[in-house]
Amino acid sequence: MRFPPAFLDEIRDRVPISSVIGQRVAWDRKKTNASRGDYWACCPFHGEKSPSFHCEDKKGRYHCFGCSVSGDHFKFLTELDGISFPEAVEKIADMAGVPMPVRDEQEERREKERASLTDVMEMATTFFQERLQGPEGAKARAYLRERGLTSATQQSFRLGYAPDSRNALKEHLAARGVPKADIEACGLVRHGDDIPVSYDWFRDRIMFPIPDSRGKIIAFGGRALAPDALAKYMNSPDTELFHKGNVLYNFARARKALAKGGTVIAVEGYMDVIALAQAGFENAVAPLGTALTENQLELLWRMAGEPVLCFDGDQAGLKAAWRAADLALPAVQPGRSARFALLPEGKDPDDLVKAEGPDAFRAVLADARPLADLLWMRETSGGVFDTPERRAELEKTLRELTSRIRDESLRYHYQQEMRERVLSFFGSQRSARQGRQDWKPGQGKTPAPGGQFARGGNAGGRTAITESLGRSALVKRGAEGMSVREATIIVALINHPALIDENFAHVEFLDLANTDLKRLHAAILDAMAHDMANDRKAVIATVERAGCGDIWERAVALIKRARQWPALETAALEDARDAFNQALHLQRSARTLHRELKQAQAALDQDPSDENFRHLIEIQAQFNDVQATEALIEGFGVSSGRAGRA
Repeated sequence: MRFPPAFLDEIRDRVPISSVIGQRVAWDRKKTNASRGDYWACCPFHGEKSPSFHCEDKKGRYHCFGCSVSGDHFKFLTELDGISFPEAVEKIADMAGVPMPVRDEQEERREKERASLTDVMEMATTFFQERLQGPEGAKARAYLRERGLTSATQQSFRLGYAPDSRNALKEHLAARGVPKADIEACGLVRHGDDIPVSYDWFRDRIMFPIPDSRGKIIAFGGRALAPDALAKYMNSPDTELFHKGNVLYNFARARKALAKGGTVIAVEGYMDVIALAQAGFENAVAPLGTALTENQLELLWRMAGEPVLCFDGDQAGLKAAWRAADLALPAVQPGRSARFALLPEGKDPDDLVKAEGPDAFRAVLADARPLADLLWMRETSGGVFDTPERRAELEKTLRELTSRIRDESLRYHYQQEMRERVLSFFGSQRSARQGRQDWKPGQGKTPAPGGQFARGGNAGGRTAITESLGRSALVKRGAEGMSVREATIIVALINHPALIDENFAHVEFLDLANTDLKRLHAAILDAMAHDMANDRKAVIATVERAGCGDIWERAVALIKRARQWPALETAALEDARDAFNQALHLQRSARTLHRELKQAQAALDQDPSDENFRHLIEIQAQFNDVQATEALIEGFGVSSGRAGRA
């Protein structure tokens, strides 16, 4: 009996391979890590004293490093127990709780038809590839070169070109004996009762072949070259082979790449996937021009327990992230969730790796936020919760959100997490009020909530962090491990040496966390000691003599990526001064509170009294205020630059 591939995939995914093999072997306790689905045993296929037989649930495969046997669930049973393949399938289906498919002669005939249709799609793919390399593909080749795609990348993804002709592909296939019905069944032509003569579906487009989970081409995506085309991108219509909502572009290749480690990354388009693969990120996939569907999310979870969903850095991208969060929320469970990576404003992955290199995208991935963070950010974004009614409404919304989680255990933990966030969020108002009471005339600017000098502070109530908290340049770290806040302080000092003299006492005892920035700080102190701190070139020369030139370049690059322009050389001194003072204040507050937080935690560990607990909560609330204030700033002077802005 022939089994549908989808059925075999389903029962394999439902039954961990360790459950099948564990009935025949005893796992080695020292080498096995069950929490990671990583198991070792003495090989059941040959006698041995030390375990060299390995199986991994994530991959659904086993391998013996002694006798080299390897395979999946079915091969293990057929080779070890000597049973037939259908019997092995029946055993796994029984373990999965999935009924065996009833033999359907009509379905088997359709399987054969589908196999013949994939042959037609393969012929079409080759046709498009050849046209890309021919004279008529010159414009398409130029476009791909402009997008930075190498010839090797184009060949790897089998990119092609559909000529600007109504019949080129149709006539090519017909000349090779492909029946008209097969051409139509593959969705390669437009046809119907209202179309007297069928014509090619794709014309004057760069072609992206779309493979299924086994690597067989089942559809195409086409990118228009004509600026006045009705649709910039279009896909094949749904066919016997292809259903758009059930397919992820690059699924087969990405799944294979995951064998090297890491997780799967879902981006928004074909070009993003291909550009990332060229930059070394082979584990990226994309939905086909629409919002992520439930079936596509299931495919992601087949590959990894916590895929990273990466969205373009604009309002549409943020809304897409929220839709994906709503889609995932009911189905999350222990070991099955998602993280959300939000790109810099106006950037997509293709733009980012092209302009700033792979490290910039790695930094975005490193900053990926868990699902709980994204939901919290959405519900508090831009809101002011200055009345009991508004606070109660927020709590009600969060309760309703978390109640959608079907897994009872996880639902409890999400509800607890949101309660704690609400308590911390609203509880910090007391610190804000205390900060305003402690302030006295003559001490400078009026404190904002939490006792901080935040722009746009709302003294009347607790202001929610903005929707860009997840992307705030001040709270992120670059790929170099530097915080943007600390880099802003150092870069502003070196680019504007007048700030060194103005803030001599603060600069001398500056408290930094990053080791590399500490070396730059030491070079600044050296320049001060030799009376060279009043000239930018002299300070940079001191930095280079100290062997810190590369650190300086990385710090400046981080500042540019974060768009903290007031710290750069071209900014006006007044802007640089505002940026420096703001960053210095936040740095001193954060470092002081960080130390106090550690001390409060240590005190609570030694003496778990109510007084020590209350003290810890107060310090945490103040620390949260600093972080929220930092996020609210969203870049020094971005909206109101003066002359000299870069």
